[in-house]
Amino acid sequence: MLFLKVTDIFFASIFATLIFAVGAFSQTPTPTPVEMTPTQPTFAKPLPPMPDATRIGVRLGEDLPLTLEQAIEMALKNNNDIDASRNDARIAEFALRAARGIYDPLVNSQTYFENRTTPTASIIGGTTTDSITQRQFFGDVGLTGFVPKYGGSYDVVLGASRLTSTSRNPTLNPQFPSSLTATFVQPLVRNRSIDSNRRTIEIAKKNINISDSQLKQRAMDIVAGVEQAYWDLSFALRNLQVQTETLIQAREQLESNKRLADRGVLAPIEIVAAQAQVSTFEQAVYLAQEAVTRAENVLKTFLLPDRGAAEWSRPLTPVTATELDIPRIGLEVAMGEAFKNRPEIEQFALGEDINRIDQKFFRNQTKPQIDIVSSFTSAGLAGTRNPTSTGTPPPSLIGGLTDSLGSVFGLNFPTYRAGVQISFPLRNRTAQANLGRAIVEGNRLANLRAQTEQVIEAEVRNALQTLRSAESRLRAATEARAAAEELYASEQRQFRSGTTTFYLVQLRQIDLTTARGRELQARTDLNKAISEFNRAIGKTLDVNNVTVSK
Repeated sequence: MLFLKVTDIFFASIFATLIFAVGAFSQTPTPTPVEMTPTQPTFAKPLPPMPDATRIGVRLGEDLPLTLEQAIEMALKNNNDIDASRNDARIAEFALRAARGIYDPLVNSQTYFENRTTPTASIIGGTTTDSITQRQFFGDVGLTGFVPKYGGSYDVVLGASRLTSTSRNPTLNPQFPSSLTATFVQPLVRNRSIDSNRRTIEIAKKNINISDSQLKQRAMDIVAGVEQAYWDLSFALRNLQVQTETLIQAREQLESNKRLADRGVLAPIEIVAAQAQVSTFEQAVYLAQEAVTRAENVLKTFLLPDRGAAEWSRPLTPVTATELDIPRIGLEVAMGEAFKNRPEIEQFALGEDINRIDQKFFRNQTKPQIDIVSSFTSAGLAGTRNPTSTGTPPPSLIGGLTDSLGSVFGLNFPTYRAGVQISFPLRNRTAQANLGRAIVEGNRLANLRAQTEQVIEAEVRNALQTLRSAESRLRAATEARAAAEELYASEQRQFRSGTTTFYLVQLRQIDLTTARGRELQARTDLNKAISEFNRAIGKTLDVNNVTVSK
């Protein structure tokens, strides 16, 4: 039953179609209106002027030709970060000088006058009154310091005085006592191999090396940044040239289309297509001009010391050839160079040296303090015979201050002393905690170094891969650009002979512009890849003949 219904519907539709066709043949045909030629004189518009070449903040005609070497020199000379790093290195040097100053001998002296009245109730005191008055004028000069080796310390004092008394007992009045005392302390255990003074000096030495390494690293970063900015500006200027040349070609094509349309060879609507193409390429020129300004300002921030520099108003023109020598080394060699030259590795090594100094010092501080203490004293005395005294002084003591000092230096009355001094905390938790902290800090440095080495290896691998890829992309982009040039030239010839359309010419021109831009970008990427590879293996300064000095 379903088949019969479908058949009925099919024959009914055929019958209706035949009736409609018969009715159509019986009607009078309607005449076709005459179409107007689609030509409008408004298609021919005046050719707009070329885009204005002026850029914000720079004066045309005052270009500053700049090689890459000159750019690097200006950056290292004027960069504020480099100056700050140089100052850090100088600060570290002064810190070392200050630490070594602990071994400068210290001269000390004191002088005073004393008038002392002492009550007395005994005739032994040498007076018949209730008091004795002594007057003393005292002065001394001393020399104190530390020994740079083995942690010893010394103290030498020469003193003399003039003493008078109202007592009748002294046989010399006034008298001139004097003395020369020399003391030396030598640690035997704690502070012998290392002490706080030597620890400070050794750390200060390492800090100088760290500052030098940080200065080198900052210089490498600056040079690499200048290289990247330099090649970006070179690309931006060349890309602007490409876009400008493309616009000129589009304008010439527009003029050609106008002439062909005037002769009736080309449809006038193709003039509109050419005008649209000109407007499109004008936009590309303006974008390229903006890119030049941005790239130029980035480079100037590296090169110029401040915003008042005259070069801010001058256009920069890179003149170094873009064809650079491509490094040809393998991964293993590159990794060896990186671990040998990268400042980060050097800084970690210096940090580990400092940690070993700390561990040595704090381990030494856990030991007991055992010192040999030795001293020598030479005394002298001279004076005037006291007329009120019943005693008679020895003739050798009669004299003045000169005689007293003569006895001192003549070693007439020497005293020697030598002994051992021992001290130690019962638990010494401070030294043990400091040692433990230094050990943990050493483990932390080892972990950070391992992590940094991984990062460096990844950077070298990536930089080497980027270098090889950029080289291959440049080769492919060059071939693509050459092919695009041939296709565009062929399409133009066909268009002039009337065997193709202007639309295809436009497509070939766009393809050629794109291919030229990609070739420029590939060349720029290769140069930047070379710069990044040199930075990754720590050779940025060497390949640019840069020597960092403080």
